Amino acid sequence: MKTPSTVRRGIHKPQRVTLKTIAEHLSLTPGTVSAALNNSSAARSIPEHTKQRILAAARELNYRPNFFARSLRLQRTYTIGVIAEEIGDAYGSLIISGIEQHLRQNNFLFLTVIHRHDKKLLQTYAQMLQSRGVEGFITVDTSITETPALPTVAVAGHQTVAGVTNIVLDHKRAARMALQHLQSLGHEEIAFLKGQTFSSDSTVRWDAIVEVAEELGVRIRPELTVQIEGTDSTPVIGYPVGKQLLARKKRFTAVFAYNDISAIGAIWAFREAGLRVPEDVSVVGFDDIPGAAFGNPALTTVRQPLLRMGQIAAQTVIERIEERGTYQPEIAIEPEFVIRESSGVAPGKHLPTSVAEARVSAQS
Repeated sequence: MKTPSTVRRGIHKPQRVTLKTIAEHLSLTPGTVSAALNNSSAARSIPEHTKQRILAAARELNYRPNFFARSLRLQRTYTIGVIAEEIGDAYGSLIISGIEQHLRQNNFLFLTVIHRHDKKLLQTYAQMLQSRGVEGFITVDTSITETPALPTVAVAGHQTVAGVTNIVLDHKRAARMALQHLQSLGHEEIAFLKGQTFSSDSTVRWDAIVEVAEELGVRIRPELTVQIEGTDSTPVIGYPVGKQLLARKKRFTAVFAYNDISAIGAIWAFREAGLRVPEDVSVVGFDDIPGAAFGNPALTTVRQPLLRMGQIAAQTVIERIEERGTYQPEIAIEPEFVIRESSGVAPGKHLPTSVAEARVSAQS
């Protein structure tokens, strides 16, 4: 009878399959196998049938690349640090999804940290990521004030900092599209929901709205301007500001909100008070998050191409790391305007036929 120790001695741990294993199996050099499996520039000189033999052998032998050995050999980690304010919200998740798509396609990994606008935590996390070997940073809704130690791309970055590429939306164009839309519907008393002071887009977006409003002759009245507070990343954030606006008992026929979630939350407050959207009050949001099109009513909004912004950020940071192309301090992104059901003719106004036709065309 075999004892447990005898049984253990009889168990042979399978040897790890390496590039050399595959090379010996196919009577090829390890360099040829490595080039084919990593699809490097050297792979272009390898015949296609040989590449297919190598890939088939790797599958058959259950080859798993040794990431740490590759990193040590090349002195690279192929890892990016993503520093975000939040990832559970629709805004941040779409940007990070775009980042992930591009990094995955280029065989990069990423580590994500969430700082929730805690400046001390932000600095600590940046140092932690660097100690773990990331080759560059992408920040999302994060204000950077000091020159980073690694190539950095900031989505919604507005500070001019050496070594940082800011990916920014044309907020002035966005404000113009939204305000001209409301003007075309006869709205004169427009209320505004201002973004939280810690959000990186807040100041730039508000300054753009003020500038465009002056150019278009739109009055911005303090009693119709409400500051969003809190850190909630759901429509709950807009409900209290909607209630606050109603409590001031000042007439308004339209609202231009800082973002979609605050717009949706404000609509809850308006409907609870017996107001109809858009018959009594029109609401325009900002971002065009996935839920905007499925609200009740569907939300008219300024669209930021959030997924694409994430992809551009990932592409840019890789180019910076690998020193391809020229350094760009800023990459401007153009917004779009999406007309849905939450905006309509101001009460007591009549929509000109030409405008009505354009509206129907935009919604179709």
